[in-house]
Amino acid sequence: MSGDAVDWETARRVAEKFGGREPFADAVHRDGLDEDFAEFTEQAEDLVAECTGLRSLDGRARGRVTSRAGWVDANLASFQRLLRPITDKLSSKMDKTSLGIGSKFAGAELGMMLGWMSTRVLGQYDLLVIEDEHPDEQDIVYYVAPNVLALERKYAFPQREFRLWLALHEVTHRAQFTGVPWMRQHFLGLVESTIDSVDPDPKRFMAALQRLMEARRRGEDPMDQGGVMALFASEEQLAVINQVAGLMSLLEGHGDITMDRAGKDLVPSADRFARVLRSRRQSASGFTRVFQRMAGLEAKIKQYAEGERFIDMVEEAGGSELFDRAWEAPENIPSIDEIRDPNLWIKRVGSLHGAADIAT
Repeated sequence: MSGDAVDWETARRVAEKFGGREPFADAVHRDGLDEDFAEFTEQAEDLVAECTGLRSLDGRARGRVTSRAGWVDANLASFQRLLRPITDKLSSKMDKTSLGIGSKFAGAELGMMLGWMSTRVLGQYDLLVIEDEHPDEQDIVYYVAPNVLALERKYAFPQREFRLWLALHEVTHRAQFTGVPWMRQHFLGLVESTIDSVDPDPKRFMAALQRLMEARRRGEDPMDQGGVMALFASEEQLAVINQVAGLMSLLEGHGDITMDRAGKDLVPSADRFARVLRSRRQSASGFTRVFQRMAGLEAKIKQYAEGERFIDMVEEAGGSELFDRAWEAPENIPSIDEIRDPNLWIKRVGSLHGAADIAT
């Protein structure tokens, strides 16, 4: 895109390179995959509604089996829509030479991240819905065929069990964003708030380095919450990043818990699936570990465990009635500090309803 702060074609080419050659790319390997995920996406929606009380207000879920390249293209389209305000801002403040160099660098960085992630991601709900922009290509639950097939073959997973289990997690996310009336706009508002406050002033780079050194002296790691983005964020942006971290921990933990509870009688192998995926998330080393930290993906990995622990402890104190108060209003979403110390949230949100403190 000419004059854009991100060179999207560069991002696509780099992602393709980092994504590597797809295993099981031949159509014969995908036999039955589309039919299974169409069936299980529909079944999962009803199971999630029965388990959580959340049902989409936007109609039935649509599943789509895709390749790594297809997943990358879908995410590039989402990033283009989401980042439009910041790319316009940067384009207007940078000269053509700097913009050209910067856009290629930004494209390469984004492509590297998406390419690497395309080799790992199994499923994803695309929550971005923009009016008048290709409605058939939005609000879709994606399943990345080569990665699903590779994991099934490597661990000899029962295919239909595993596919239903995956569908339960992704459809739970759709239920969260489309079954809670204010959730999608609340999340996008937090993201847009961060984007609107971006300042391309190079002096911010030096200020970020100063904060990094000061944090290191205090024994803290500014990248622990959001990778490089957290490092270069302003104080205002950090506050929003912490809000997003709390929200995503809640949603990811709820997704994992729901996939196990909703599929309890239908997925006997759920415990084994969970152990394998948990080990897979935590097994990165060397360059991969460094890359995860830089991109903020290590913080995302923590969200699953922290979110599950939060939900378990809240329900221990006040049952599902107390936890369900999180869906009542944006102000009831826990902060990242409350995720890590559920008593803070229980005192703030549940004290009027007789919930007792729990031991930490």
